[in-house]
Amino acid sequence: MNEPVVWLRDGSPHSPRFNDRYRSRSGGVAQAASVFLAGCGLPRRWRGKTEFTILETGFGLGLNFLTTWAAWEADAQRCNDLHFVSVEAYPAAAADIVRSAQASNPTGNAGAPWPARVQALAPQLAGAWQGLSPGIHRLRFAGARVHLTLAVGEAQTMLERLTCEADAVYLDGFSPAVNPEMWSPTTLQAMAHRCRPGTTLATYTVAHSVREALKQLGFRVEKCQGLPPKRHRLEAVFSPAQ
Repeated sequence: MNEPVVWLRDGSPHSPRFNDRYRSRSGGVAQAASVFLAGCGLPRRWRGKTEFTILETGFGLGLNFLTTWAAWEADAQRCNDLHFVSVEAYPAAAADIVRSAQASNPTGNAGAPWPARVQALAPQLAGAWQGLSPGIHRLRFAGARVHLTLAVGEAQTMLERLTCEADAVYLDGFSPAVNPEMWSPTTLQAMAHRCRPGTTLATYTVAHSVREALKQLGFRVEKCQGLPPKRHRLEAVFSPAQ
């Protein structure tokens, strides 16, 4: 069964399960571009590479994936193959993925000219969004150059099952206050096991527990200016002790 999504009067998607919004009030494309892509040094870091792998915790309505795909498509120096690996315990319906892309508000999004392209790509994602039962699903787009691996299940369990090595991590999901298991030390440790020295990480939360857990796992963590209305966000680099 698909996860219910409630659409608020301002057009924002809301989760009844977690009583939280799926994205920033500034808009999903703005959040994806300024918090996650820019926070991980993209598109610069994938340029000239044969392949590049992004690991995400919390696929949600897919806007991080769609914005990353649009940014990759627009970059003449892009890597040959983009691998996007995401975990999601409660997949939403394909119709909500399309509606989310259409409703995403680019206000305040000075760094990304991709909202229209995100809207155009969403139906391709929705068209492949079939039979997402628990387990690992592999979808391919853009002439099989954009690879989406979606691990459906609880975050820690699915992260432990994955075998990828991430170049960048989008640490997403509902707020630690309402979804603490997503941000628990054991879940973050399972995420860190998919990283290598130099892996970049970005997240919207600056919760003290998350910062300290990342430091304990070997990340160098920096608090940065956030996307309004949030004051701060985090950038990190995996640099474990040798």
